[in-house]
Amino acid sequence: MKIAVINETSAGDKNKDIIAALDGFGHQVFNVGMKESGGTPELTYIDTGFLGALFLNTKRVDFVIGGCGTGQGFLNSVMQYPGVFCGHILTPLDAWLFTQINGGNCISLALNQGYGWAGNVNLKFSFEKLFSVESGSGYPEHRKVSQQESR
Repeated sequence: MKIAVINETSAGDKNKDIIAALDGFGHQVFNVGMKESGGTPELTYIDTGFLGALFLNTKRVDFVIGGCGTGQGFLNSVMQYPGVFCGHILTPLDAWLFTQINGGNCISLALNQGYGWAGNVNLKFSFEKLFSVESGSGYPEHRKVSQQESR
C-alpha cells in the first residue's frame, strides 16, 4: 500500500513518531508534510487537507495519514473533498473498528491534545490494528451488509 503522511505545523514535531510507528508494515510511505513544527513552508490543516485529497484523487497514494493538534481540523478539511473517507483515530480500537466498518482511505490523528507519555506507543498499536483487518469487512458480522451498502 502507498501511504502519504502529511503533518501540519502544530504537529510537525510528531512526524518522526508517525514514520517510526509505520516501520515494519511493508508499506511504501511518502513523508510529504511538515517534518518539524514551524518549518517553511508552514502548512496548516487547511493545506494538508487539500494535499491529502489531491494525493488520493490523483491515485498517487492509497491511504493518507494526517492530523493536527486535535485531529478535528484536518478531518474537517480533508472531508470536504470528494472521494475521501476519513476517520478520527484516537485509540487502537478506533483504528480497528474504522477499518472494518467504514473502510476509509484516510485517518486523522490528534497529535497534541492527549498526546502524552507513550503517545508514540499508542501510534504503533493503532497502526497495528488499522492494518490487521480487511478494509470494509464489516463489524459486527450481522451488520456487514448494511455497512457495505452505506459506503
